[in-house]
Amino acid sequence: MWFEIDKLEDDFLQLERLKHQHSHEIAEAVSDQDAEQLWFTSIPTKAKAATYVEKALSAKDQICFVVRLKETGELVGSTRFYDIKAEHKRAMIGYTWYLEPARRTSVNTRCKLLLLQHLFESNQAIAVELQTHFMNQASRAAIERLGAKQDGILRNHQIMPDGSLRDTVCYSIIQSEWPAVRNQLQAKLLKYATLERRLGG
Repeated sequence: MWFEIDKLEDDFLQLERLKHQHSHEIAEAVSDQDAEQLWFTSIPTKAKAATYVEKALSAKDQICFVVRLKETGELVGSTRFYDIKAEHKRAMIGYTWYLEPARRTSVNTRCKLLLLQHLFESNQAIAVELQTHFMNQASRAAIERLGAKQDGILRNHQIMPDGSLRDTVCYSIIQSEWPAVRNQLQAKLLKYATLERRLGG
């Protein structure tokens, strides 16, 4: 069951399993300026969209998704399960990026809820890991708001495309923490819904 999944969805968005044909759509959607400014994320440039998709699909321990708004069909980002260890009932969530219109909205909360529900409830995961660049303060804050606990920092963990060295901050959510994390995510979605009704009314 860990790998047998084509999509995850709620009434607002859909996580659709990445395919080669998404290369063109990603290239059309991304902003090279974003890729330059947010150098600590995995946002591809237009020219490297096809390579990005090819590399993502070549990994055997990953399930990659594009994030799509149901109402418009618009592609607004990407995320994935990776380093899946079914025998140990654990996986990582990461390589997440969103286009500017989706940031600071309910999209990330919805995505995390769908991903975590799949791991903890459909696959009985015992732990889920999340990692981010030490310099990515927005990502660190978002992960901590989930209720994930920081496990440590891996110093000089990776060499970035520009040659700089990445310190990686490691977080995890364990099985016993999932009910509280789920409640927290659902409460956040209620707040988003209340705000949207006020703005719309």
